[in-house]
Amino acid sequence: MEVILKKTIDTLGREGEIVKVKPGYARNYLIPQNFASTVNKASLARLQREQEVIAKRRAEEKKNAEKLAAQLEGVTVLITRKVGREGRLFGSVTAGDIVARLAERGVELDKRAIMLADAIKTIGETKITVKVGYQMTTEITVQVAPPEAETEEA
Repeated sequence: MEVILKKTIDTLGREGEIVKVKPGYARNYLIPQNFASTVNKASLARLQREQEVIAKRRAEEKKNAEKLAAQLEGVTVLITRKVGREGRLFGSVTAGDIVARLAERGVELDKRAIMLADAIKTIGETKITVKVGYQMTTEITVQVAPPEAETEEA
């Protein structure tokens, strides 16, 4: 079944594209959630009229993503945690912790933008990928250290 996407969906495509999906996925999820509409003459005509608006919206999203990527480029986030004898953390560092530290620097992100496979459970530096926009990512460094390291660096 072919549908026209009303919103960008990372796994399917961008807003305004015509994509082929399974009928059940379209009927039960995409159309009821207002993420897509069926392809017919009326919807194709509406798509033609809205192409310019969609192009402007995409350009704005790209500009915002590039700005955020430049802001995050080369950023190192220091997070302190209690450490056991063998260098293992009591607890772990999650995407929420990273987002909270970035918010202190004035960078607002959703924790789903942090692409962290598993929580960080050891001290040291880790490179983390951050989604800043559709098909655009950047890397930040997360440095996990014992609490005494925070006073030394400050």
